[in-house]
Amino acid sequence: MAGSVYTVGQVNGYIKNMFTQDFALRNIYVKGEVSNCKYHSSGHIYFTLKDSSGVLSAVMFAGNRKGLRFQMREGQQVIAGGSVSIYERDGKYQLYAREITLDGAGDLFRQFEELRDRLMEMGMFAPEYKQPISRYARRVGVVTASTGAAIRDIMNISYRRNPYVQLYLYPALVQGEYAPASIAKGIETLDGMGLDCMIVGRGGGSIEDLWAFNSEEVAYAIFHAVTPVISAVGHETDVTIADYVADLRAPTPSAAAELAVFDYRQFEQELAGFRQRLVRGQEQHIRRYRDRTEAFRLKLALYNPQYQIAQKRQYLSELEDRIRRGMEQRILACRHRLGLQAARLEGQSPLKKLGGGYVYARDRKGEALISVEQVTEGDGLTILMRDGRIEAKVEEKIPDDICGEGRMERQV
Repeated sequence: MAGSVYTVGQVNGYIKNMFTQDFALRNIYVKGEVSNCKYHSSGHIYFTLKDSSGVLSAVMFAGNRKGLRFQMREGQQVIAGGSVSIYERDGKYQLYAREITLDGAGDLFRQFEELRDRLMEMGMFAPEYKQPISRYARRVGVVTASTGAAIRDIMNISYRRNPYVQLYLYPALVQGEYAPASIAKGIETLDGMGLDCMIVGRGGGSIEDLWAFNSEEVAYAIFHAVTPVISAVGHETDVTIADYVADLRAPTPSAAAELAVFDYRQFEQELAGFRQRLVRGQEQHIRRYRDRTEAFRLKLALYNPQYQIAQKRQYLSELEDRIRRGMEQRILACRHRLGLQAARLEGQSPLKKLGGGYVYARDRKGEALISVEQVTEGDGLTILMRDGRIEAKVEEKIPDDICGEGRMERQV
């Protein structure tokens, strides 16, 4: 047997090394039609790319699926970027995809980025140009297709939230070559009607289906509109140039209707709450001013001249009563003291003593005699008694320490 002998694994490993060293195969883009597409429970996607000349097995691991913006299906034309290598166990080479875009979407995405960056530099996305959406809109314009889920959802939600809001539909083309001009014309037409706000959008679709809302013509129409514009293009993951330029972005047409049309029942509840607060506030003000008025009335009555005169009269009457009572009390007290003094004086009265058997002696001059030393023998005396007087003459005076007035009189 001539030459070296290798195992299957060595051969597959050698071939894999050759694939790895090939620069062209490490970063390659392959275009083809998707077939045999399977989403594995692990998150990996297994599929086959084919064209008229052959097929190529491919796989996208779960870690690379974050950049995949669409659901892969049979028959789609895609461009898969990644590396080509061999799976050693099966000895088959395959494409390990790191990114996948729909065929034609790559150029469209680059156009989208270029327009987005250019409009951003022009300031068309600046927040200072954004207009507030009216909270209580009554007239709402809609630029979308006359048929389709978008207008039906907007009508249903609008009627459910507020049946009194008027919707004005401009049936525009939302897909195709003439769609940008139709959408821009619809925005300009509704903008001239003096509406409260405007919804511009359509239902979901591929990037090609939504491309009309990535046009510069539509962007300028939205930017120059006086009426506030709500963009509602596709699903929540779809982002268009119209979303950047609009005053408010809604993830879906249904959400746009929620944002544009206020809930009338909630409005009535808020109105009832405001009415109750207003009534309570008025009642509080009325009570406060009524209390102040009553206080002023009482104060005015207090300073009323008639009231003051009446108060002074009452005060004088009370003062008069106090003076009268004071005088009566003083008179009673004086009478009481006078009685005591009269009783005391009566007790000291000579007449009363004379009535008790005592006599009162005085000399010719009328001076009272209280001592024998005041007289001499031969002096005349007047002796006063209860029922008269006696004129006497001193014949003898007899001094005595214990001799009282009566003793002297008996000796006289």
